[in-house]
Amino acid sequence: MKITFFGTTTLLFDDGSDQLLFDAHFTRPSLLRYIFGSAATDQTVVNEMLGIHRIDRLRAIFISHSHHDHVMDAPYIANRCNALIYGSVSALNVARGGNVPESRLVEFKGNETYEVGDYRVTVIPSLHSKPTILNNDLGQTIDAPLRQPARLRDYKEGGSYDFYVETGGKRYVIRPSFNYIEGQMDGYQADVLFLGTAGLQKANAEMERMFFRETVEKLNPTLVIPVHWDNFFSPLTKPIKGMPRLIEKTDVAFFRLARYCEGRGIDCLVQIPGTSIEV
Repeated sequence: MKITFFGTTTLLFDDGSDQLLFDAHFTRPSLLRYIFGSAATDQTVVNEMLGIHRIDRLRAIFISHSHHDHVMDAPYIANRCNALIYGSVSALNVARGGNVPESRLVEFKGNETYEVGDYRVTVIPSLHSKPTILNNDLGQTIDAPLRQPARLRDYKEGGSYDFYVETGGKRYVIRPSFNYIEGQMDGYQADVLFLGTAGLQKANAEMERMFFRETVEKLNPTLVIPVHWDNFFSPLTKPIKGMPRLIEKTDVAFFRLARYCEGRGIDCLVQIPGTSIEV
């Protein structure tokens, strides 16, 4: 399995036959545009990424939640690649705003399992990380088609989800947000865990302990890869940065995660956006 990371929580799975995309964010508008303006998918950037990484067998896009840094480019990619979009009603309203045909939209509410090619994907209800000044809309929904260009604050959270992916005899869990529902991962096991770390550095000791217990400890992976650690207001065409230090000290978050994994004999890998690994 070849897995390519594009920053934030955008991951491309490629088994040699079919490709799945989890979240879809390549455009990465600046923070100033987030605060003061509106934005649309940068088709030049997306087309370049599709070409460089040979995204030409894409079957489906699964959306974890409907903030812009997870769903913004899904409509354009789905139409360009003739792929299905799986998501909440909010995520599908973003797709409708981009004129994705209803026949290629699949609404989930959590606990559904879908088979796409040789992939088996289970949608697990989850929680977004704690609200900040940039995402204080948790629980709010997008109730009508959202057309671009749109204000980035119009992309409401719309519910959060994790993904359990089974394929090729291996199990993967994608948890985009630094939060948990107690007992949510009971009964699941993973070989590879993609773990959202935005918020880890500022968490108190009890929150950190519980988060690791309800994710890494229960899933018992052999490899943990942090996601949602990079500054998604900086374009993929520039050197990758961690979160702005006023928001998060990424080096501290990495240190805490690495020390936790080290103490339990679990491999921990930081994957740079634009790179691929073979699992």
